[in-house]
Amino acid sequence: MTVSGESRPVATPLLQVNGLKTYYTAKQPNGFRKAVVKAVDDVSFRIYEGETYGLVGESGCGKSTLGKTLLRLTEPTAGEAVYRERDLFRLSRSELRTLRQELQIVFQDPFSSLNPRRTIGKTLEEPLAIHGIGTPKERTERAFGMLRTVGLPAEHYYRLPHELSGGQRQRIGLGRALIVNPKIVICDEPVSALDVIIQSQMINLMRQLQAELKLTYLFIAHDIGVVRHISDRIGVMYLGKIVEEAPVDSLFSTPLHPYTKVLLSAVPNPDPVRKKERIILQGEPPSPLDPPAGCTFHTRCPYATELCRNTPPPKREAAPDHFVACHLT
Repeated sequence: MTVSGESRPVATPLLQVNGLKTYYTAKQPNGFRKAVVKAVDDVSFRIYEGETYGLVGESGCGKSTLGKTLLRLTEPTAGEAVYRERDLFRLSRSELRTLRQELQIVFQDPFSSLNPRRTIGKTLEEPLAIHGIGTPKERTERAFGMLRTVGLPAEHYYRLPHELSGGQRQRIGLGRALIVNPKIVICDEPVSALDVIIQSQMINLMRQLQAELKLTYLFIAHDIGVVRHISDRIGVMYLGKIVEEAPVDSLFSTPLHPYTKVLLSAVPNPDPVRKKERIILQGEPPSPLDPPAGCTFHTRCPYATELCRNTPPPKREAAPDHFVACHLT
């Protein structure tokens, strides 16, 4: 894992996403006319081996859909996702099944993602059985070993999900993803349902395991303050598009997009003396059923011009490894 904000030498990305689109067809209230929901709209980014790429944005911006699309839990409309020189979107079901051992996900809800009738031990063993890894005895041994890895006592092997706390259940969700030795783990808001103290413990555990197991994370969250503590680079998403992308230190010290500045202004300041101006957005986010023309943020941006209202801004490199889609920067 690289140090946050450290410049990265030229290397081949472990995962390269190009022009990803995930659209849904939805019926209008009248029941006749159909509309297209552009949940993910022409998104491109790259993730390097051993790093954490943070994806942040408000609820409904499409970040969770993006993560699920990469795993083909949701099928893409267009684009490509190249992993180790193979486009995930062009693989057959059998090819994808084999590759899924290397691509795992931790879901947001630590309760509904676990089978309530299955013991924790059997939950951990299930991925091993699906991929045909080990004998039943070896799977049981690996399950006990994974409990130690995620910091839970061996007795949890025999418990059911409802007998565990939210933080313990999320550790099981993480352990279930890691037990097949993946290369990339997509973390879909893994700490948003936890209180602040447990969030901190989970983040520290994930960073520790990343170093020990040489993991690569796509970390999805709506709290940019949380994302800062685990990410190497951050992509800021708004209404299906990535509007800014930069190393974490560069993003926090020199935010370029007005939406990024809004998100950063909402991060609590622990210094009671130092005052920070809070930027309050006016209005509600536009509907993905009817996104605005031009820059999708112009309806809420206090600096929008006529150019912003009519012409979509291209994504450009404003500083080394710092990309932004905004006419004003």
